[in-house]
Amino acid sequence: MTETGTAPASRPYSAPAGASSRPQPSNLADILERVLDKGIIIAGDIRVNLLDIELLTIKIRLLIVSVDKAQEMGIDWWRNDPMLTTSEQGLADENRRLRERLEALEAGGGDD
Repeated sequence: MTETGTAPASRPYSAPAGASSRPQPSNLADILERVLDKGIIIAGDIRVNLLDIELLTIKIRLLIVSVDKAQEMGIDWWRNDPMLTTSEQGLADENRRLRERLEALEAGGGDD
């Protein structure tokens, strides 16, 4: 019986075994998990000048991290944002009381 030598099929675009010491992300979920775990910052400035006179400057800072990583970094603005917390009801109550007070002041001051 004659054996025919067959080489294993190579995958195109793959690095040879042992060429990379780090495991490469295999899909989008792995990449997203790594970015959210480590964090990524994108920063940029846009400036509009006319005859060496600065008319407009826009500074853009984008931070992409997980909530846990943001809290590690001391960023927790969403905890105190009235639109994102349950304290929004407290603001609505305060607004109602202020309107009632304003109406009472206007009704009392309009008799002059």
